[in-house]
Amino acid sequence: MTLPFAVSLHDRIGDALAQLVSVLAIPVLLLALAALLACALECGRFAMEASQRRGRRRRWPLRALAARAVASPGEAAQLATHAPSSFAATAVTQLAAAVSAARPQAAEHALADFELAVQKRLDRTRMLVRAGPAIGLMGTLIPLAPGLEALSDGDIGQLASDLRIAFAATVVGLLVGTVAFALTLTRTRMYTEDLTALERAAEAVA
Repeated sequence: MTLPFAVSLHDRIGDALAQLVSVLAIPVLLLALAALLACALECGRFAMEASQRRGRRRRWPLRALAARAVASPGEAAQLATHAPSSFAATAVTQLAAAVSAARPQAAEHALADFELAVQKRLDRTRMLVRAGPAIGLMGTLIPLAPGLEALSDGDIGQLASDLRIAFAATVVGLLVGTVAFALTLTRTRMYTEDLTALERAAEAVA
């Protein structure tokens, strides 16, 4: 037998949680829009990066560029301008400086700095891969509570409005997660190829 006090406490906690969730409705929808905008921004950055990489790679593949910079450290600054990314350019100049100073350890540091820069770049889309579907799920579930309440009151119009918001949040979350996942995979492959080219140039330093 359930005690009246327990029933009252249960109802109060349930009401408090329901009010808290209702307060989160607008912030969650704003987060969904922010995630969508961030995903669009990353797509634009990737398009620019891919275009620059395609043009520079035809003239100067990173493997040949890094090898020449290591062989001729005096030309490293000029050669680095043809690197496919800013952090690849930094790595090329650091490898050339390691040759000039005869410090193999500096070449290892250059590769480590390159990997850290790559991880920072990838973390932006990796976060969207997880955050997008999570925000979409919250944006789906939050409107369902008032929608079901409206259904119990016979307000079909309010239910339809809440379901429309819920479905839109689901689509946005899945879209952000899918696009961010594709960007992460593509960038990982590109940066892995760059790291391989730099490692082969670093072998000459060693």
